[in-house]
Amino acid sequence: MLFLAFVGSCVLLAMIPGVSTAVIIRQTLRDGRASGVAATLGNETGIFLWAMAAVFGLSTLLLASEAAYHALRVVGAVALVVMGVQSIRQARRGIVPIDVAGESHKGWRRAYGLGLATCGANPKAAVFAMSFLPQFVPAGAPIPATLTLLAVVWVLVDTLWYLVLIWLVQRALTFFARPAVRRTLERISGTVLIALGARLALETR
Repeated sequence: MLFLAFVGSCVLLAMIPGVSTAVIIRQTLRDGRASGVAATLGNETGIFLWAMAAVFGLSTLLLASEAAYHALRVVGAVALVVMGVQSIRQARRGIVPIDVAGESHKGWRRAYGLGLATCGANPKAAVFAMSFLPQFVPAGAPIPATLTLLAVVWVLVDTLWYLVLIWLVQRALTFFARPAVRRTLERISGTVLIALGARLALETR
């Protein structure tokens, strides 16, 4: 029952729109399915690394250092604002066409890096991993091994949700590929990313 509750919690958490959702949808709309999948894999790599940091106590060091925490928070906020500004500038310059089959016209490494940086530069992910995972460790279970297993399940559930989301966006890509629609979406996604970056910059622990 505890494991089922954990899986259910992971599903609900994945469905809550956030920074990662905005970045993945943005990459899918801009460069196609491959770019969205690459951004997802980068994001999930970041989640797994933060989860492993929680397992081995490395997150505690980050939380204990006020300077490190705020430095990472500022880096994450700047990255979000930069992506937001790029989206708005792209909408003003004009839209680069993508094919409706969803093939990326840009390297997947950049999209992967964006996904990884979005999650990796967010210290809130470290706080969440430390508080979320331990709640689902059964009494008497080996803690490191169980936390690692939970982290893997968390990443798998998250990945499946984003793949479904990318598929849904892909199904509507013929509509989204229209220049006027894409310009509007670039402006919206840019504004959302800037707002999320500003919120992250102004947040306290």
